[in-house]
Amino acid sequence: MKSISKYRYWFLGAGLALGIALYQFVFKTDVSGVELEAEVRRGTFESVVFSAGELLAKNSENINGPDGLRQIGIWQVKIQDLIPEGTVVEAGDYVAALDQSEISGKIKDTGAELEKAESQFLQVKLDTTLNMRSSRDELLNLEFQLQQKEITLEQSRFEPPAIIRQAELDLEKGRRDLKQAKENYQVKQQQAAAKMAEAQATLQQVRNKMEMLQKVGSTFTITAPKAGMVIYMREWGGSKKKVGSTISPWDPAVATLPDLREMLSKTYVNEVDIRKVQSGQLVRIGLDAFPDLQLQGKVTQVANVGEQRGNTDAKVFEVVIELLETDSTVRPGMTTGNRIVTSTLADTLIVPLEAIFVEEGVQFVYLKTGLSIEKVQVKIGESNENEAVLVAGLREGDKVLLNKPAGAENKKIKLLATPSLANEQAGKTAQ
Repeated sequence: MKSISKYRYWFLGAGLALGIALYQFVFKTDVSGVELEAEVRRGTFESVVFSAGELLAKNSENINGPDGLRQIGIWQVKIQDLIPEGTVVEAGDYVAALDQSEISGKIKDTGAELEKAESQFLQVKLDTTLNMRSSRDELLNLEFQLQQKEITLEQSRFEPPAIIRQAELDLEKGRRDLKQAKENYQVKQQQAAAKMAEAQATLQQVRNKMEMLQKVGSTFTITAPKAGMVIYMREWGGSKKKVGSTISPWDPAVATLPDLREMLSKTYVNEVDIRKVQSGQLVRIGLDAFPDLQLQGKVTQVANVGEQRGNTDAKVFEVVIELLETDSTVRPGMTTGNRIVTSTLADTLIVPLEAIFVEEGVQFVYLKTGLSIEKVQVKIGESNENEAVLVAGLREGDKVLLNKPAGAENKKIKLLATPSLANEQAGKTAQ
């Protein structure tokens, strides 16, 4: 464990040295003999993780397209027109229009289908009417014939037995024929009812389909569900929806109406710094659009699982920051600069990061004493984008240069004398 701890501090020191060297290379320039200086001060040091983010509303209501697309078999619809982002609308105001070419084709096809179903229903109705009328006429004729046979039998009482028998047989046959015809008539009635019901069901189904198409088609002109400011929705790739973008039954939102009273800043922190970030930490939020405006916030969510964004292999973790105050100029989609205060050290020695130089792996400063300048080794603790904690090497009030003085190449670094001196300085810093 001691070995691991030793290497950990070694890597931290090497990383800081590399960072300082890079800072010097990018930002520091010689200023034609002018010595820029600063003073080692005692105060409160804040360790900060900086990340850019984007504002979004904590609560919002989506402006959705038609909710019946899946029922009518349409899986994608293009946005044909869209009002400018940031437009303030009232409930019922026009927001967008969708391409109606596909649904218009479906309505036309269904109209032809409806005409065919109505024609078939009428044909079944007429056929049923004629068939049932013919069956009823047949029953009446059989009843008349039966009555005639009954009269014939009545008149044959004085005829020979053979004639009487023949009349009885004819009457019996007439009764059977009438009974059979009545049973057939009932079957035909059931058949006719079934055919009518089938034709009626088919017609109603097509009518329902047409009503659904017309109902969904009427919502291809999208209006605002309530008053608010229109903010475009983002697509899966991160870009905002626009004219030519598509919506689907699974992603029907065109835009959103955010509640500007409660805002969030969503940002992504790299995997190196995410271990420092925790829920509840204070955040100072700046806006690129308004450099003079600074708002207070706090971390509310820190993702447990990293993700890759853009064309980089580095993992980042989503962090959600809630704004504790707002301003009338704040709008969703604005770029934020989030300074997450991960730790605070009170009453400690602080030196500007610009004053730290590195030579052959040794961190040092140009200490100005009167008219003389010395290269003095220092031990640095935590740092942020502007300052670093001074653990050993200097005292409060010491003056250090922020740029490299002339002739500095010939000076030797005055090393920390002994570990006890470093401990002494560290003790002063902690007091």
